Amino acid sequence: MFDTAIRRRDLFRGGLAVTAASYSRVLGANDRLGLGVIGCGGRGRGDMRIFMKQTGVQVVAVCDVYGEMVDGAQQMAPGARAFTDHRKLLELKEVDIVLIATPDHWHAQTAIDALNAGKDVYVEKPLTLRIEEGPEIVKAARVNERICQVGMQQRSGRHYIQAKQEYIDTGRLGKVTLARTWWHGNQAHLRRAPERLRQKPSNLDWARFLGPVKWRDWDPQQYWNWRAYLDFGGGQITDLFTHWIDVVHMFLGQDIPVSAVAAGGVYVYKDGRTAPDTINVLLEYPNDLTATFEATLAPGLRGAAVEFVGTQGRLWIDRSRFEFQSAEKGAQPVVVKAPSPDMTVEHIANFLECVRSRKLPNADVLIGHRSAQASHLGNIAYLQKRRVRFDPVREEILPL
Repeated sequence: MFDTAIRRRDLFRGGLAVTAASYSRVLGANDRLGLGVIGCGGRGRGDMRIFMKQTGVQVVAVCDVYGEMVDGAQQMAPGARAFTDHRKLLELKEVDIVLIATPDHWHAQTAIDALNAGKDVYVEKPLTLRIEEGPEIVKAARVNERICQVGMQQRSGRHYIQAKQEYIDTGRLGKVTLARTWWHGNQAHLRRAPERLRQKPSNLDWARFLGPVKWRDWDPQQYWNWRAYLDFGGGQITDLFTHWIDVVHMFLGQDIPVSAVAAGGVYVYKDGRTAPDTINVLLEYPNDLTATFEATLAPGLRGAAVEFVGTQGRLWIDRSRFEFQSAEKGAQPVVVKAPSPDMTVEHIANFLECVRSRKLPNADVLIGHRSAQASHLGNIAYLQKRRVRFDPVREEILPL
């Protein structure tokens, strides 16, 4: 039970004793931060590149199970030490902060190990692969007084903040009863393993990649397109819906559903994947709110956005702009474009600022847990083919 791991009032307390005075490595604005990168694939190296552009950050170590990925990271940071086991990287005293960009099934253990080692952590979303993993990561962050930011970059996006302030906080949208979200045609879930991976490369540690997952012989697709397999990730629900349901939580201040239903399946890409290529989820929240997610990989539809429907209008938002449409007859839509195409820059900057100030970051670990938890409820409902009821106080799935 979440409440027995840590008292909820302590989790919500702004400072939570994470102060500069209690910080074992007190850092000034000009001190160098040593970065360790765990997971050096495309997303990991992309985040790493942004970290390297920030003042006072130096990549001192990189880690991946595949030598080719390590080589790519070391080309970017020639002086960085290389590892295949993240635990060895965490032993380095010169590592102050850690970027975790592994496949989802490694997020929980790697984050807990890093937090217990006294490192501040930036972990890509979703925070967890399983719903029960979240409270343990939150506990590790709080007990060790570490900063932990989850990669839900909309929390730092200026046009997201602006839309919330102007249309939600002021009440201009009225009472919001429906939040619609969708993400169609995401190509990251359709990756085909290159020919060079037909045979397992000698510098790829397959057993280490599997980690906590039960053994299976080398499968290039499961390695290369791991998002399509529920042993390694939560499919489109946790990979995509986690971003959008976090926007709903951010805007409306409700972050614990009371029920979930879902339907879908592998309707198009019958290539051995276990995550559905078409999925619909509906979450119900306590205060007269439902939130939906719709996604398909079928080629006929593309696009991703969130739409809030209120009694006085609707608010549509994606990563490039937001649009407000008043319910008044004849009203013209208000369109505001995003000032920055990549909110990850602001999100990483916020993390580094909080590492130095010891304030909770925009997407603190508890926020990341709650958004992943909502997504997990959708997956559980899909897999169990039933309406899942959830206790919002104890944060537990209720029995049938």
